[in-house]
Amino acid sequence: MHDTTALLVELGSVILGLGIIGRFAGRIGLSPIPLYLLAGLAFGEGGLLPLGASEEFTAVGAEIGVILLLLLLGLEYSASELVTSLKTQYPSGAVDFVLNATPGAVAALLLGWGPVGAVALAGVTWISSSGVIAKVLTDLGRLGNRETPVILGVLVIEDLSMAVYLPLLTAMLAGVGFAGGSIALLVALGTVGFVLYLALRHGRLISRAVSSDNPEMLLLVVLGLTVLVAGVAQELQVSAAVGAFLVGIALSGEVAEGARKLLTPLRDLFAAVFFVFFGLSTDPSAIPPVLLPAALLAVVTVLTKIGTGWYAARRAGIGSRGRWRAGGTLVARGEFSIVIAGLAVATEPRIGPIATAYVLILVIVGPLTARWTQPVAGRIQAWRGRDGGSGTGSSDTGTGGKEVGVKEGDSVPAGLPAPAAQEEFASSAD
Repeated sequence: MHDTTALLVELGSVILGLGIIGRFAGRIGLSPIPLYLLAGLAFGEGGLLPLGASEEFTAVGAEIGVILLLLLLGLEYSASELVTSLKTQYPSGAVDFVLNATPGAVAALLLGWGPVGAVALAGVTWISSSGVIAKVLTDLGRLGNRETPVILGVLVIEDLSMAVYLPLLTAMLAGVGFAGGSIALLVALGTVGFVLYLALRHGRLISRAVSSDNPEMLLLVVLGLTVLVAGVAQELQVSAAVGAFLVGIALSGEVAEGARKLLTPLRDLFAAVFFVFFGLSTDPSAIPPVLLPAALLAVVTVLTKIGTGWYAARRAGIGSRGRWRAGGTLVARGEFSIVIAGLAVATEPRIGPIATAYVLILVIVGPLTARWTQPVAGRIQAWRGRDGGSGTGSSDTGTGGKEVGVKEGDSVPAGLPAPAAQEEFASSAD
């Protein structure tokens, strides 16, 4: 009974504290994500007041938070839009890999970690945080922006790439031969391909089977199906996040709209728990010794991610302001980077502290760059005598500075704009 009482007191305090932090962040116009992380550091191991009774519950809540974040992200798009995004944005995915995996691999080799450490740290610096970025896009009201499909297209390619990367990394860490690694890779690819096939060919049937006029039944079925698929995906080394995302794209129409409305409050609650848990699981005393190399790596990969987003948005015909917003939004790293570091730490223990410090820096900096990269770039261009705002009149904003094209929460095609729109965008781009 005493343990239950302590659990309730700790959970109540954490949730109440999250509510206060969220309101404070809203008052000052800041995303609450960095504050959630700092709160987790303060109350984690080695912090001001460690929480012990609710640690296991918080860990499960954090996993659910990531799953719900990716599910809601998947509900924004249909399977056909996903395929269109993959077909049109694979060059951006290739540029993303080269620009952002290379710094991590080079840093690991310079630190003397060897090939396995290089592959692991390359993954840490490569993959943006879909969970953090989804929350940032929602907080900033940018779900309807013209550059948002480009951002999500890059994230989709990254997340699906994990179906290839994680089995390969696991095989390298285990020291298995080529045959064992090939089998793991084939299982992962087969799983992703099968789910995509079901979504494309039988998505309507799946939506019809899940559909219900009773909100309670719809919530239970969608949530249960998502958690089940995420667990199976995790068992098959595909990752729970990718599984949840694929469930989201398999649902469409009224089912997707109803599920979004029902699950959004749950997503916000458990997403906050995820960010706090990340802080709770980090020992603050392990950060200072690796802060300098982590900060240098963060600076380099902030620039490379901004370059990735700028390139991807430029390919889609987005104007100058939208390009900078896309680049700044992609900066944050998070859940996948921590998963990769967790897998590698047994073989290369030194990757743990530097990956933690690196992700902590960028998960705090990411929401800030999402908000300020475009205004800062515009001021620099104006200072240099260039017109930093003329490149977005028709492609980014309408009158009064409000985003146009679709309302927040509407589905936006994930591929390139229609030809007429491309011409309009291109004429306004720098």
